[in-house]
Amino acid sequence: MSEVENVVIVGSGPAGYTAALYASRANLKPLLVEGDLDPEHHVDLPGGQLMITTDVENYPGFPEGIKGPELMERMRAQAERFGARVETGWVDRVDFSARPFRVWVGDREIAARAVIVATGAAANWIGIPSETELRKTGYVSACATCDGALPHFRNRHVAVVGGGDSAIEEATFLTKFASRVSIVHRRDQLRASKIMQERARQNPKISFVWNSQVVEVLDVAKKKVTGLRLKDALNGSTHVFECDGLFVAIGHTPNTAAFQGRLDLDEKGYIRVRRGSCTSVEGVFAGGDCVDHVYRQAITAAGMGCMAAIDAERWLEANAH
Repeated sequence: MSEVENVVIVGSGPAGYTAALYASRANLKPLLVEGDLDPEHHVDLPGGQLMITTDVENYPGFPEGIKGPELMERMRAQAERFGARVETGWVDRVDFSARPFRVWVGDREIAARAVIVATGAAANWIGIPSETELRKTGYVSACATCDGALPHFRNRHVAVVGGGDSAIEEATFLTKFASRVSIVHRRDQLRASKIMQERARQNPKISFVWNSQVVEVLDVAKKKVTGLRLKDALNGSTHVFECDGLFVAIGHTPNTAAFQGRLDLDEKGYIRVRRGSCTSVEGVFAGGDCVDHVYRQAITAAGMGCMAAIDAERWLEANAH
């Protein structure tokens, strides 16, 4: 085991990189461990979900917008400028039972006085090849707040897949830009709360497609969405449903498997925090989408990363011995 690190930041993205920036400027010389391109882990790229986002138009300071990967590259470069070190790999195991804390990247054990968890969350996708291909073009998204105002969705007919509160929220938000929004659900009734259902039914722009499962997103060859191939859940028949964009709203999964039994998680696997970014273990802090299942924005994740770094700095100062 190497020397004890002041701060180890687990995860990249806006929360991780911002935490690294603030920790670096506090002269803590943080080590950030970003995820690797390992398909076995079934999570998004190093740099977080913005690595699969085309245009980011709602991050302050970029009036013309910026590509998601470019924004992440700039955040990483800014953190590295002040001394943050970035290592690529997976933290599969941690031990927070005693200090210094220990985290493992593969077979390598790292000791740390403080740990910041910023592992994010991954959107749940339908899981079909055409969806994956068209995500790259920006015509398939899992975030209406991020992408709904983009030109190729304005005054168009878009579909939302899902039946819970998040699907209704996405659909309602999209009515500000789209000419028509169709909610595609595999059952004949929604799981959303009654008030959300009523809100959707009263919106003249929203309609419902019941008992339908998306089996293909058209058209990969044209590199844009022209429709969906839907399978009828009752009789198994398929037909093409025309639309101009697809938003998948079937939930998110926090990337917190390595922390089960080590930190207090809620019933969905999100890390519980109190007093800013403090977790159930003193000296371990958390921020970003592994904590936040409400806002899930780059700007809120960055803010939480800032909070975690400041909390860690103050905690280390108070516990220096």
